[in-house]
Amino acid sequence: MAILQTYFRQFHETIKLNNLDENSILREKRDIVLDKLRLRLKTFFQDKNEPIPTFDFFNQGSYAMGTGIQPLEGDYDIDVGLKFHISKEDYFDPVEVKQWVYDALYGHTQRVECRRPCVTVFYQRHDEPIYHVDLAIYSEPDYEGGPLYLAKGKLHSRYEERIWEQSEPQKLIELVKNQFGETEDREQFRRVIRYLKRWKDVQFSETASGKAAPIGIGITVAAYHWFNVIQSVDVFGKVTYDDASALKVFVNTLIGQFRNVYSDAGEWTQRLCVDLPVAPYCDLFEKMTDNQMTHFHKKLERLSETLQETEYEPEPHEACQKLQKQFGRYFPLPE
Repeated sequence: MAILQTYFRQFHETIKLNNLDENSILREKRDIVLDKLRLRLKTFFQDKNEPIPTFDFFNQGSYAMGTGIQPLEGDYDIDVGLKFHISKEDYFDPVEVKQWVYDALYGHTQRVECRRPCVTVFYQRHDEPIYHVDLAIYSEPDYEGGPLYLAKGKLHSRYEERIWEQSEPQKLIELVKNQFGETEDREQFRRVIRYLKRWKDVQFSETASGKAAPIGIGITVAAYHWFNVIQSVDVFGKVTYDDASALKVFVNTLIGQFRNVYSDAGEWTQRLCVDLPVAPYCDLFEKMTDNQMTHFHKKLERLSETLQETEYEPEPHEACQKLQKQFGRYFPLPE
């Protein structure tokens, strides 16, 4: 039986994305965008002789959680939360607040978009995206510990699509960051999330054909709910982690979590539900169609089969060849 831990660890070092404190380029892009936003908001509201809105920011997403991976296509992103010091009761239309951010940053780069959950600033080289900054806009009440509300809606969204949605992004970050505490168990937890996120990027690149990928935060939260550490301890007390087995067990757990549900089309279908453990407590995969969910299920089954095959493969080279087909060309191939 091939010992694959070395190759999985090499793979992890290749695909992992350093945290934001270590990534000076993205940190610089974030700070430039925030400085520009503060300056232009000040100018806009001074010209109207109105109070200048202020905000605090925090990092969110995979950088903040410690689960980021290198993007396949080179389009690095950073998620930033903006907590505006306003009450949602004073701004019935959340898109009005998003419009502040969009108007302030419009023209900063060649492409700025107001999406439903955020405002995105793209940095491009030769018309190809190289970085983008996603700005999620929240209302923060004046008192300590009050709930945040996320502004959702596009500039031309219908009335019913413009909502303030209660959200707890920082609580989610803390839950994921502190899972398993400051231990090596947590490092395996993060590695397995990264393996599966890279697998997702490789296996679901054909989104144009309707086989949309499961979102990365869905994989992360699924691991928060169901991941189990796999390790062994020898007679001398030395602990050895087995990422291949941990990944296999987690994938099989995901497959086992699919449930038969009655679809809108009037048919029974299998779906995976991964509930967010904080407000708004939604199913993170609810936007996937039944066909996309079926495709996801089949891909997971094929990954499980590959991990099972490599477990009993005597030659590391043969085992890694099979794993390359699942995880892409950056999975190491020994001679």
